[in-house]
Amino acid sequence: MTPNAASAPSAPSRRSFLASTAVAAVAVGGGAPLLTACGGSDSGSREGTTSGKDAKKLLPAFVASNVVAPDIPAKNGSAAGFTRKLALADLKTSVPKKLGKGGKVTIMSPFWGSPPKSDNAYYKAMNDLIGTDVHWQNQDGNTYEQKLGAVLASSDVPDVVVVPSWNLNGRIPSAIISKFADLGPYLSGDAVKEYPNLAAIPTDAWQRSIFGGALRGLPMPQPIVTGIVPLYRQDIFEAEGYEVPTSADAFMAWAKDATNARAKRWACMDMKWTAFQSFGVLSGNEKPLGWNLVDGKLVNRVETEEFLEALEWTRKLFAAGVVHPDAELGKSQATDPGPKFAKGEFLVYANNMSQWWSRTAEQAVQNPDFKVWGMDIFGHDGGDPVLWAEQPAGIWSFVNKKASEEVVREVLAVANVTAAPYGTKEFMMTNYGVEGTHYTVKDGVPTKTDQGNLDVLNAYVMVASPAPTVAHPDFPDVARGQVEWQQRMGAFTRKTPFFGMQITEPSRYANLSSNFEQLEDDITRGRKKISDMQQAVSDWKSKGGDKLRDWYQKILDENGSAAN
Repeated sequence: MTPNAASAPSAPSRRSFLASTAVAAVAVGGGAPLLTACGGSDSGSREGTTSGKDAKKLLPAFVASNVVAPDIPAKNGSAAGFTRKLALADLKTSVPKKLGKGGKVTIMSPFWGSPPKSDNAYYKAMNDLIGTDVHWQNQDGNTYEQKLGAVLASSDVPDVVVVPSWNLNGRIPSAIISKFADLGPYLSGDAVKEYPNLAAIPTDAWQRSIFGGALRGLPMPQPIVTGIVPLYRQDIFEAEGYEVPTSADAFMAWAKDATNARAKRWACMDMKWTAFQSFGVLSGNEKPLGWNLVDGKLVNRVETEEFLEALEWTRKLFAAGVVHPDAELGKSQATDPGPKFAKGEFLVYANNMSQWWSRTAEQAVQNPDFKVWGMDIFGHDGGDPVLWAEQPAGIWSFVNKKASEEVVREVLAVANVTAAPYGTKEFMMTNYGVEGTHYTVKDGVPTKTDQGNLDVLNAYVMVASPAPTVAHPDFPDVARGQVEWQQRMGAFTRKTPFFGMQITEPSRYANLSSNFEQLEDDITRGRKKISDMQQAVSDWKSKGGDKLRDWYQKILDENGSAAN
């Protein structure tokens, strides 16, 4: 059980990091959706940056849930953690009475996998629990953006539409502003208290849900701490007497010592993302997060010395022959690294935190000595790292502007159930379905049945979610390890000026930096030089980067900074 902890692609690209913790309940078969590059239209591109006093008027009051106390409370931007076994008899009730009035609601949402039949037992049970007749229009998550664009351009928009952040491209942001309702009258201030589970959603996630100067989105919150962890074979480290590296130089020295190509063992996979973290490079997950104020001037991540230093260190790893050949050839981006990691062909790789649990679960029976753990991100010089906060929400559901108040209330009734916290009956129903039909519990560990694997996939969890939570009753040590890792790294995490803001760059800048990621990989593999990146940055500045800086500066002047 891993609420709000995504299963990301095996070798994430820049865009896939957006799904870091946002797609937990929707990742199917070990893979999250293919993510696309950010774009945007000029229309409505800056209305969504409401912050400061203006935003405070729109935000719901925060009332922490006291229904269930976590074993490890959230701290430093982490998820909350549960390490205890699950006892169905101890589940709490967070929605004592149905708020739905029996109305019909249609919801369009991305779906990864095969959608179940519309009259399946899970949908029936959820609708009965909520008191609302929800009808799902599930769409292929891999091609969702095309469908989304077509629907929003039409006059036939469903009552509710789910939009992930990686689909905020083209005309979609302006369509959100023109097509979807202002939920402020129902949720701003104390109004949210009618929906206690929504009131317990962190304020940062609501701030991120302001589009076009109005509170329009119902969010899926996520931790602001990076979800990308250097995962390593702790069992082999201990057997070989290796010390966990605490600097860039120490990692290089260890990697050379650990690599034995003749024995088919290499130190690591591509460590570029760990390099970015270790050298303090600004986030590459979303364009606004790539800007920071330095001596009063906005600077982009690609303009920094840290960016070049991270690429150079990664290049040296490849040049030293310590990186697994699959990464050299690019195979790691298309294949699951799990089997070769389990065989010990490489000992460290950077990936989504969810693989800490999934790799453990995969090997628990067949390889009981196997132990994967998360390596703390080290400062490149051996000191504390400088890490940068990720956005506090990454998926939203929106209500049709034409919906009646009755329909809006029905939608909020749905969201109040799906946002129920871990340890409640509503959470179990939303995430696991009906006991006996969709899951069983043995020794405190819930396991989906075949029917559960068919019915209980990514549907209701997309409407709204509780504050981020990590819970693994089968591997409580992993749950504790994940949350404590987030808390340690959270202590070194800073916010950039545009944290939590909804910003869509003008379309004229959409492709300005589209070639950087490929150039990064060419440099780290020795096909290009650092000087090529310096030239690319110079071109970027002259072709629009400097004007884009001015555009961001105006937003900053008008809205203030979110950094604190």
